Amino acid sequence: YLQDVFNVPLVIMLTDDEKFYHSPKLSLEDCHKFALQNAADIVAIGFDIKKTFIFIDTDFVDGDSSAAFNKNVRILGKRTTENQIRGTFGFGGENNIAEFFFPALQSATAFATSFPFIFGSHPKLTAKIPCLIPCAIDQDPYFRQCRDNARQMGYLKPALIHSVFLPSLRGAETKMSASDPDSSVFLADTDKQIQRKIGNAFSGGQDTRERHREIGGRTEVDIPFQYLTFFLEDDEELERIRVAYETGAMESGDMKKTCVGVIQAYVRAFRERRKDVTEEVLEEFLRPRPLEFRGAPEAEGSEVLELEEQIREIRGKLRELRGSRDKDKDKDKEKGKGKGK
Repeated sequence: YLQDVFNVPLVIMLTDDEKFYHSPKLSLEDCHKFALQNAADIVAIGFDIKKTFIFIDTDFVDGDSSAAFNKNVRILGKRTTENQIRGTFGFGGENNIAEFFFPALQSATAFATSFPFIFGSHPKLTAKIPCLIPCAIDQDPYFRQCRDNARQMGYLKPALIHSVFLPSLRGAETKMSASDPDSSVFLADTDKQIQRKIGNAFSGGQDTRERHREIGGRTEVDIPFQYLTFFLEDDEELERIRVAYETGAMESGDMKKTCVGVIQAYVRAFRERRKDVTEEVLEEFLRPRPLEFRGAPEAEGSEVLELEEQIREIRGKLRELRGSRDKDKDKDKEKGKGKGK
């Protein structure tokens, strides 16, 4: 949505290295394989290939296009103390040293200067490009560290939009878990699996049909309704459903049936798009390259911007020289007046 409305470039970081650092049982190869699968799923959501760059840490950070990125990582790493990391993340003596350093690497993604192949190579200009980070609340600590250091590095502080987690099908008070397949709907689920899972989801309906018709259901805890707030695009229809359910005109079975239809349609459309994500398409998304967006620094445009910056610097130096020359003239006049006396 943000990409479509504002015509802006999107950089997506897949942190296979972080998963490796935090997961004692996973190998680095396993984490990289998962990242490739995640990348294909992200592409299938429908991002514009001309405006989107996806990178996997273990590929990009050691690649030929990461010099500027790694420079920001090192500066951030030097500015961040062990005590700051301990205080922000609650790390202790049992955490490995890679976990302590990783926040510097993740934070570097928030600066346009890390990606000169997208935003241009003029540091004074790219340093002024703002960054908006849509992320889940669990990622907030990383970018609070980043915001603390941005100004001192000469960059704008990144802004954040906190997204909301999908609730577990078992209820908002529980968490989704890979070890409990019925706690969530997966993009690989069949229509029958989706129907069964949502049919067993936690309901905000009343104990009996009569009581439900009398006082209505509780949409604030009803999981099928909560899923509709994410996946039903029609706000007027969503409001109609909310009112009908809370007044008792719509029963829990109808709410679940409506939710099943919406989720099945979304997953079916995703599966079709996922089929179109070939190795060639994925490789292009993962390739460091210029992107197309409003204000993109084309080769000729970058030279013009750099020339304009050089002209401004020259003008500034000329003003300083004129000021110095005028001061010298004033001194000479004062000396002349002294000799006359």
